[in-house]
Amino acid sequence: MADIRFDGKVAIVTGAGGGLGRTYSLLLASRGAKVVVNDLGGAFNGEGSSQAAAQKVVDEIKAAGGVAAPDYHSVIDGAQIVKTAIDAFGRLDIVINNAGILRDVSFHKMTEDDWQKVIGVHLQGSYAVTKAAWPILRDQSYGRIVMTTSAAGLYGNFGQANYAAAKLGIAGLGLALAWEGEKRNIKVNVIAPIAGSRMTETVLPKEVCDNLKPEYVAPLVAYLCSEQCQSTGGIYEVGAGVFSRVRWLRAPGATLPLTGPITPENVADNWAKINDMTGGAMCGSLHESSMLTMKNFASLKK
Repeated sequence: MADIRFDGKVAIVTGAGGGLGRTYSLLLASRGAKVVVNDLGGAFNGEGSSQAAAQKVVDEIKAAGGVAAPDYHSVIDGAQIVKTAIDAFGRLDIVINNAGILRDVSFHKMTEDDWQKVIGVHLQGSYAVTKAAWPILRDQSYGRIVMTTSAAGLYGNFGQANYAAAKLGIAGLGLALAWEGEKRNIKVNVIAPIAGSRMTETVLPKEVCDNLKPEYVAPLVAYLCSEQCQSTGGIYEVGAGVFSRVRWLRAPGATLPLTGPITPENVADNWAKINDMTGGAMCGSLHESSMLTMKNFASLKK
């Protein structure tokens, strides 16, 4: 394959003042992209703000011969971030929704503020930036969007109800937009990365974080943002050199006849079969998911 480059393309990377976002920005810029480096500059729990983090990454890019502009808005003000891209570079092609915060606490101790702040930055922020970018990408019939979910969203995790809810919401948003963007050549994919950062340092040992380098994640993100990538609607776990697509697996389950009443006892009698994943099938669309239901419903007409 020819070298993957981004000459003439403009990218927004949110939460780019450090960690994964910084690494994405540096990689895209090194391959010709003009990058809007967005970062509010607050603490990992969402408190405070500073222009230093985004400006430092912009300075790094420029020192290496690249082109970048800083943006200091919260992702909740997504329209302002997109405006920065248009004002600075006159176009927009790539959106990487990476910004996030953590407020880990068990559900019974979680405050309303803990819930709203995490949902706001992750889910509302991803929505706001993408919503502002969407008309531009549609009108030019080209766009690449990367959403960031998490293993906590895909599988759940103790003490992260707010984070998990936001992250699975982001996955659903990305999958829905993949369908909507297909005819306009807007490819939307979702990643569940693991890398050392201010956030993962709160839940993983330091020696593990030190070895989970953001540079092991960035190549997948760069590919998903490239013209060469024609895949859309994928969820990918990535970290430490491991790249793997995730899809929902549904068990064959139990099919009960609709010609008579279905009782809780019927469910209990078939519980082992309902939960047996042997011979399970992948579901890749709402249509595929509904096929078994429609097939059983159709049996009433026979």
